[in-house]
Amino acid sequence: MQKFSQEQLIQYLYGECSPLLKLAIEKAMLDDLPLQKEVKALQRTIKQLSKLKKQSPSNSSVNAILQYANSTPKKK
Repeated sequence: MQKFSQEQLIQYLYGECSPLLKLAIEKAMLDDLPLQKEVKALQRTIKQLSKLKKQSPSNSSVNAILQYANSTPKKK
């Protein structure tokens, strides 16, 4: 039984993996019930994430990040 990382499975679900990885995952899912369940759980998570309202960061957050970036010494 081949193990796949969550990153690989997410790439598979978004269609961003190599054809070889896609084939390996699909072949493994034929006989691996836990893998099938994990992929279905990730699919549900992706579906829920797509329903979330996107928000811009607050101005105070942006300012804090910019202040930190400006106070950090630049590398040569």
